[in-house]
Amino acid sequence: MNVFITGGSRGIGQAIVLEAIRQGHEVAFTYHTSRERAEEVIRAACAVRPEARCQAYPLDVRNSDQVDEVGNQVLDDFDRVDAVICNAGINLNGLAANMPDETWQTVIDTNLTGSFFVARQFLPGMVANRSGSLVFVSSMGANGISGQAPYAASKAGLLGLSSTLAKEYGRRGIRSNAVLLGFIETDMTREGLSEGNRQFWITYNPLGRTGEPVEAARAILFLCSDAASFISGEAISVTGGLDWGP
Repeated sequence: MNVFITGGSRGIGQAIVLEAIRQGHEVAFTYHTSRERAEEVIRAACAVRPEARCQAYPLDVRNSDQVDEVGNQVLDDFDRVDAVICNAGINLNGLAANMPDETWQTVIDTNLTGSFFVARQFLPGMVANRSGSLVFVSSMGANGISGQAPYAASKAGLLGLSSTLAKEYGRRGIRSNAVLLGFIETDMTREGLSEGNRQFWITYNPLGRTGEPVEAARAILFLCSDAASFISGEAISVTGGLDWGP
């Protein structure tokens, strides 16, 4: 299976890349700014499976022209893409009443609009092949989270986008699903939460711990696989049972 992953140079995206390589897939992934980090991921992928094909492409998903250019290059390089994982995302904190337009627009454009651009780019090839899987990385924050209005709105929007594509393209052999991630140990969660908040979520998680990036990656890749061939239009929670505490 040829897998395309946005935001694959760090955190959950990096875990998806490496797990996909471990499972025997060929991988194209994007990074936003750091070519050095992307090359580190490629080296790690080669260490997992030396014969693996793993290529990185610079991309700002907010730019539809760049998305088209990179998408076409990936299709030239890999011939076809069987699964697209829209993972690239950011979070900028701030209370709604004081939030600058730029903060709102940056988060929405990256997390939601960028995911739409990417899905739109690869859909024609999937339609031609009459097969394909789309997975959108959402968050339990889609239910609302204080101080993160654009993040919550963008992650909620991904649920609507995913289910719409499932309805529009299911008869063409294309599946679309979302994962709602809980507290996964990444740079974003470590930098975005105080230690007190972190301990709160751990305390009230039924499993009593945070999730590991590889656990999110395995769930995402399951949805891409033939094992999930009759799962479409779903939003799968990967939270360890956490649901905003007592």
